[in-house]
Amino acid sequence: MTSTALVTGGSRGIGRAVVERLAAAGHRVVFTYQRDKVAADEVVASCPGSFAVRADQTSLSCLDEMFAPVQDGLDILVNNVGLIVPATIADVTAEEFDRAMTANTLVPLLAVQRAAALMRDGGRIVNISTINTIAPAPGNVLYCASKGALEQVTAVAARELGPRGITVNTVSPGATDTDLLRAHNSAAELAESAEWSPLGRLGQPHDVAAVVAFLTTADAGWITGQNIRATGGLLM
Repeated sequence: MTSTALVTGGSRGIGRAVVERLAAAGHRVVFTYQRDKVAADEVVASCPGSFAVRADQTSLSCLDEMFAPVQDGLDILVNNVGLIVPATIADVTAEEFDRAMTANTLVPLLAVQRAAALMRDGGRIVNISTINTIAPAPGNVLYCASKGALEQVTAVAARELGPRGITVNTVSPGATDTDLLRAHNSAAELAESAEWSPLGRLGQPHDVAAVVAFLTTADAGWITGQNIRATGGLLM
């Protein structure tokens, strides 16, 4: 029986690399995208067995959309979407808080809830967080807070779903060369981030995807409730 994976934010960056790895491993992969249908279609064309669903994770209505294609059963869930809402504590608004927490915490939490109801025993859940929860920066309070909360969702879900053999883990990437990273950092900051790694470079999406893909395998069945920092040995 072909296994089914659901990946949020799979049209670019780390999410796309995860879709590619899971599809190459023989999984049927459903992934979400927010706006860029061209990019989503490119992923579908390059990954046999994949299927794209448009879903805006700032709205709870996205849950019905993303889970509609997997009602026949689910084996893997990867909560990958990360929404950065820049704001200092002095300037943050309730509306911005709600937007960040909905996309980065509430929707992933409810996705875990729905996935658990559909998931076969022995399933795999991976939540993507960020190194920023232990290396926070000024103006990043909402991203840090919402992803930190997601890490706690992982910890609790691992204990609640463990009796069914379902593992739940967090992967926290360091500086990874994606559109998102480049949109929020200058060239000098990117170069500095590369120097912080003993490996002397920025991470690539496939570096993180390899860790995520491993956690979805049978060989990773004894790893659960963990936060694996895929950072290239980032030295802060």
